Amino acid sequence: MLTEQEKIVKLTHLGIELNQVRDSDILMEHILQDAREFVNADAGSIYIRKDDSLLFAYTQNDTLQKALPGGEKLIYSTFTLPINKESIAGYVAVTGQLLNIADVYDIDPVKPYKFGREFDEESGYKTRSVITVPLTTARQNIIGMTTAGQNIIGILQIINARDSDNRVIGFSRKDEQLMAHFASIASVSLERAQITRSILLRMIRMSEMRDPKETSPHVNRVGGYSVEIYEKWARKNNIAREKFERERDILRMAAMLHDIGKIAISDLILKKPGRFNYDEYEVMKQHTFLGARLFLDPQSDFDLAAYDVALNHHERWDGNGYPGYIDVETGRPLQEFILPSGKPRGKKGKEISLFGRIVALADVYDALSSVRVYKKAWTESDVLATIKKESGGQFDPELVEILFSSIKTIRSIQERYQD
Repeated sequence: MLTEQEKIVKLTHLGIELNQVRDSDILMEHILQDAREFVNADAGSIYIRKDDSLLFAYTQNDTLQKALPGGEKLIYSTFTLPINKESIAGYVAVTGQLLNIADVYDIDPVKPYKFGREFDEESGYKTRSVITVPLTTARQNIIGMTTAGQNIIGILQIINARDSDNRVIGFSRKDEQLMAHFASIASVSLERAQITRSILLRMIRMSEMRDPKETSPHVNRVGGYSVEIYEKWARKNNIAREKFERERDILRMAAMLHDIGKIAISDLILKKPGRFNYDEYEVMKQHTFLGARLFLDPQSDFDLAAYDVALNHHERWDGNGYPGYIDVETGRPLQEFILPSGKPRGKKGKEISLFGRIVALADVYDALSSVRVYKKAWTESDVLATIKKESGGQFDPELVEILFSSIKTIRSIQERYQD
């Protein structure tokens, strides 16, 4: 448990800490972890506003997590709640008022809101004390006024406060004040991360106008798979915590832009309802270095990662991928890597960057699992059989092993970002 002095110090630096995280999904993990630490809570969830609904976007639960085998993640389903006064989260979204409930199984019947027991019944968990806080912004409506509920971007819900003996207790008045202050800081960071995600998705929608395969769900899935694979790789290879946190944040965003270079490819090729002939395929291959060109003259670690992913996500572990060793600005082979055929030598094994190897695997997994104009979605067993066959050929064997060990989480990401 944090002491009162530690809480004050941590709260003072909270904004700086959260603003270092740029991806909204990873930021929610940090927000919930920090909020629970402040009030020593066992569990919690974040809902994100989507029009007139609340999307159950992220959750943590120490009790259920400890029951899982080592290295496994808590799997949860996403769902939406209407923004009305019938649920606890909905009530807070409508009113903009914090709720502190000592026992959700003993809510006064005259209250308009009720506790949904479905999660407890399915998981065997026992929810008791709940503090629910609005995440608000300074956003104004079209006439410059704000009203209750209109500037809500989400809901932070913290569950089961614990005392020093780990017994569940109610949240105190001091906890209410602390969470209200925490939420005001977290909201600013979350809104900033949502804007960043929105900008990325707008770039992807430009590509989607050209290439129907390049959809928001597809890139969110590839980003999610990539982070999951990287996290397990980093733990296996004892990557320092600071580097781990920084790199998974930029990888999540860079992976989403892996095919951004397709905006420079002709519609005659991109929208062809079938497989490419040799010449068309050679043109399509150019999307790798054309995408990388967008991130020349990098200004940040994200630019470097986006360049890396765009350029390298079609390289193969066995060296038979593309574009190989080229000058990105001209698209021509580098002199020392020209093959007798006149083409550039492909990068091989660990010559390919880690991010490139990860996104290559994540992208193919999703492409095989999804409907395309020239094929139906493959079954999971067929997808995994193909990937296993290509271990050491198209893909890094270590990363294939990690993908197989993460399949439950991969499935949950598929469910969260459905077409």
